[in-house]
Amino acid sequence: MKQNKVINIEGLTKTYNEFIAVNEISFDVNEGEVFALLGPNGAGKTTTVEIIECLKTPDNGKVEIFGINLEDKKKQNEIKRKIGVMPQNFNAFDWLTVKENLDYFRKLYDSKISIDELIDRVGLTKKTDSMYKTLSGGMKQRVGIAISLINEPELLFLDEPTAGLDPQARRETWNLIKKLKQQGKTIFLTTHYMEEAQELSDRILIIIEGKIVASGSPSKLIENYGGNKSIILKNCDRKILDKNNIQYESDRESQVQITYDNNDQLFKILASVTDDPNVEIEIKKPNLDEAFLNLTGRRINDEGLAK
Repeated sequence: MKQNKVINIEGLTKTYNEFIAVNEISFDVNEGEVFALLGPNGAGKTTTVEIIECLKTPDNGKVEIFGINLEDKKKQNEIKRKIGVMPQNFNAFDWLTVKENLDYFRKLYDSKISIDELIDRVGLTKKTDSMYKTLSGGMKQRVGIAISLINEPELLFLDEPTAGLDPQARRETWNLIKKLKQQGKTIFLTTHYMEEAQELSDRILIIIEGKIVASGSPSKLIENYGGNKSIILKNCDRKILDKNNIQYESDRESQVQITYDNNDQLFKILASVTDDPNVEIEIKKPNLDEAFLNLTGRRINDEGLAK
């Protein structure tokens, strides 16, 4: 079945004086998917999104949203009516309640959406009359997502929606994003969190210093670039492994790491140490973080910096 393209970008470039923020990138986003732009701070994620949102003008390249070319300035308002945006470092009015904040933005957008239904939709029913300033970080993000839904958009932009949240709040936000996808929303996600991109995305575009490094589904990126599966054995007698001709790498004095390609190899390793009561076994699967490391030679820390 042919998928409808909500976004189509070809050769997009944006510079600031001599600094190239976005360097001839091309990609598309299909209707109904969660598409993640993944990279460290300064990679060009926010600049790319702001161009798509009609907030900045590209230097070169073609950008089409809902089939409308951004060069047609007269039709940009038509695009804006169809998109919802939660920017990075979103904030609302501290001394207004959740309902008052949403009602303010509804009037601003001249929207007919039911505020009570919207509050229920994002799981804020118990916080309806709470002032924004009293909410937890995760609840504030829910308010931000609710505001981005005020105009009932077809395409939703979430720029670093879980930055700075604790693990529980991050998971709750993920569940909300999954729920929105089930409701048919197309979601454009920018993030520097590997686990977030792997958990939520149908497709990922990895961007570094304004350039595309790789793209594909999380499973395909991990398969192509994540490296081998491995098993870690702690407190293992090396003589047993040597006796069974099992090759291993010694990470530390107390543990070894063994890579394997298939279940037959895994079972052979496990069988060799079955009778050792002291051995501790950990099976390590490739993930997006390993794929990113293999692609770029760097990792991204919690602050979004590439190391």
